[in-house]
Amino acid sequence: MDTEIDGVFRDFRTVAVVGLSKDPGKDSHRVAKFLMDRGFNVIPVNPTADSVLERKAFPSLGSLPDELKSQLEIVNIFRPSSDVPSIVDEVLTIRQRFGRPFVIWMQLGIRNDSAAAKAASAGMTVIQDRCMMVEGSSREQLLGFRT
Repeated sequence: MDTEIDGVFRDFRTVAVVGLSKDPGKDSHRVAKFLMDRGFNVIPVNPTADSVLERKAFPSLGSLPDELKSQLEIVNIFRPSSDVPSIVDEVLTIRQRFGRPFVIWMQLGIRNDSAAAKAASAGMTVIQDRCMMVEGSSREQLLGFRT
């Protein structure tokens, strides 16, 4: 798993954060800010926000413009585990058309084995129950992130 995580941070830079909160005190907001500060292109997905972190927010992955869908590499999920199957279905629809994204990342405490298996069988890297900020922080020197 660590080798896969190393590859995610080394090879990809465009991430949609599903469930990105407007509230700076929420984990999703802190993780997205962490990623942005390290050169990631973060796409906020939040049906109740017009913008988050000074970036236009979209109500769902399906509502992303084709230009963004064609750049999407990682989908980072901050939603309950029970929401993951429908999110994975949206991701697979995008992947079928654009050949990407490549990674489904379910944040700490989020796990759905059946959705993970579905994404993995479509050739995607799947990471469950891990925090992108924690994993990225532990790799900052290795991967040359700005701090």
